[in-house]
Amino acid sequence: MDLGIRAKTALVTGASMGIGRGIATALSREGVRLAVVARRRNLLEGLEKELQEKLVIIEQDFLQPDAPEKIAAAALKGLGSVDILINNAGGSRRFTLESSEAQWEEALTLNFTRQRQLTHRLLPQMIAHKWGRIVNITGKSEPEGLNGAFAAKAAMHSWAKGLSREVGKHGITVNCVPPGRIISEQILRNYPPEFRKKESEEDIPVGEYGQPADIANLVCFLASPLARYITGAVIPVDGGLRRYQF
Repeated sequence: MDLGIRAKTALVTGASMGIGRGIATALSREGVRLAVVARRRNLLEGLEKELQEKLVIIEQDFLQPDAPEKIAAAALKGLGSVDILINNAGGSRRFTLESSEAQWEEALTLNFTRQRQLTHRLLPQMIAHKWGRIVNITGKSEPEGLNGAFAAKAAMHSWAKGLSREVGKHGITVNCVPPGRIISEQILRNYPPEFRKKESEEDIPVGEYGQPADIANLVCFLASPLARYITGAVIPVDGGLRRYQF
């Protein structure tokens, strides 16, 4: 299927590993010109070599106060415009009742505030071009306990829904994709094979963990003109793991 995004431009945050790297790879194969962001430049350079495509490489710590401004400026300088924004950067933050205010602030900054700030910096040029796609890689809505990332991702869902209602008239869509268990360096590090096997057999209807490409395939579609009538949506890619009914 021709998605109609060849020669479009995209900015992918958290693109050095796992889901972000998978999304960047899939978009590149569709002919999209890319700017990629991560803290480790060497991993982004490895991605560039793997894809055999010239990328706009942006080495940036997402927690720095000026990160959104620097990332947006570098992407626009390198690409000329940003048609597609993939907000993928973030990280789990398991907390206890004793977790500090600073820990909560860091979790919300990393998983919500910076994404919102970066998006709003890129929106004016999308509005000017009468076209844009914003896809947020978020998280589940069934926290087992206190986790700063889950609270921030809930904020992302609410913000994205509200934003979709403001920018739809400009040809811009805003959607969220909460991943399930997707194989990544972090998953392999934190969950032993025995746990992954048991969870796959007992909790995941399709019987296995997903791959970054499973997320990337949906993201590419949502980033395309074919998905023009899908906005404000939260679409899990989890093999049926989640139990909420929407």
